[in-house]
Amino acid sequence: MKRVRDMTIRKDMKVKEVIDQMRKSGGFMAKNFGEAYTILEKMFEEKECFKFLSFPACIISTGVRGIIKDLVKEKKFDCIITTCGTLDHDIARSINPYYVGSFDADDTELRKKSLLRLGNEFIPMDNYGKAIEEFMQPILNDICTIEFSTKELVWEFGKRMKRDSIMYWCYKNEIPVYIPGPFDGAFGSQLWMFNQLHRDFKIDLMKDEDDLAEICFNAKKSGALILGGGISKHHTIWWNQFKDGLDYAVYVTTAVEWDGSLSGARSKEAISWGKINERAKHVTLYGEITTTLPFLISPFL
Repeated sequence: MKRVRDMTIRKDMKVKEVIDQMRKSGGFMAKNFGEAYTILEKMFEEKECFKFLSFPACIISTGVRGIIKDLVKEKKFDCIITTCGTLDHDIARSINPYYVGSFDADDTELRKKSLLRLGNEFIPMDNYGKAIEEFMQPILNDICTIEFSTKELVWEFGKRMKRDSIMYWCYKNEIPVYIPGPFDGAFGSQLWMFNQLHRDFKIDLMKDEDDLAEICFNAKKSGALILGGGISKHHTIWWNQFKDGLDYAVYVTTAVEWDGSLSGARSKEAISWGKINERAKHVTLYGEITTTLPFLISPFL
């Protein structure tokens, strides 16, 4: 057995030095944090490993959007699987600001002031729905192709966005973004509205699934950083079962497993489904993403 070791922190220490101590300390989530870093380190070094990044939309409303943008800008991941709201926030924030608010704000008063609350952030209504509509509808009118996959749509919009956006860098670096639930957000609502006057306009989700099938069937190795849960987490691990499971997997979650939810399921559960290989390096790190991710990923950027 390895001994639990005391950590020693100095004010001039780098993040990686602190993580090295967390790896050796053997205490609670510090140990899992250290393991998560070690797994990501090995995954990034593995040249033949196809790397998935999965996350929910809510974090893109925060400053973590900048970290996700930098990860795709630096080509750290080969593919993103996320939810529709990621596109919403990426578009809206490239046009207008969001504001720091409070979890304890009076939501009835916020409604009167046309302020949307997302956790402890405030979003003026016009900065969100109206901004997304005014940005999207002219582009949709400009696009001649009748049928798109979500990957193709993201790249079409990305090429028209600012360099501070996730979608721009995904387009620029040809990193596919797959949205398995494309209508669950403002972006999807705008697609529906456009379709009311352009009935030939279609979203072909089968193209996305064909892409994912080709990726997983041909990948020699695969790994994933899975932030949060929901459909983006499940779609990532679901497709990897057809490969023989992920070879590297890091889950970051605050959800519990005792309600049987996919969001709370630990990485070890996925082994029974074949979604993570039984010989894989994997760990579940309990932690809130906006707090955990900056420290976990900063040594790689």
